[in-house]
Amino acid sequence: MKLNEMSPAEGAKTARTRVGRGIGSGLGKTAGRGHKGQHARKGGYHKVGFEGGQMPIQRRLPKRGFTSQQSLTRVELTLSKLEKMKATEIDLATLIAEGVVRRDTLTVKVIKSGSISRAVTIRGIGITAGAREAVTAAGGSIAE
Repeated sequence: MKLNEMSPAEGAKTARTRVGRGIGSGLGKTAGRGHKGQHARKGGYHKVGFEGGQMPIQRRLPKRGFTSQQSLTRVELTLSKLEKMKATEIDLATLIAEGVVRRDTLTVKVIKSGSISRAVTIRGIGITAGAREAVTAAGGSIAE
């Protein structure tokens, strides 16, 4: 095969549609632009979202950012926060009682951020593999 013998696959290239070349072409007269109006005119242009002067939908609707609803009830707890707590038995009720997490918190997960040097027992809350190692290295335990 030579470069000058290569050609596109059959049907890969289609001829450019020539508009405004008589009624036999199917795109004569208005050339597919319809009758009158901004799009029928030369230079007819509008911005994306323009609705002919009507207040566009992106301005009619209120702004509303995204805040995950789960983030309101889930908390990531660092090892350094566990270090500051008074209790040695740590569960969701203890965390709420000491004010470490909000009262409407449903799930808590301990992550390896900071360090812990005292033994604690973690019960009924999630814990990452790295945090699990740090807690057991400090003499603590995890009760499932």
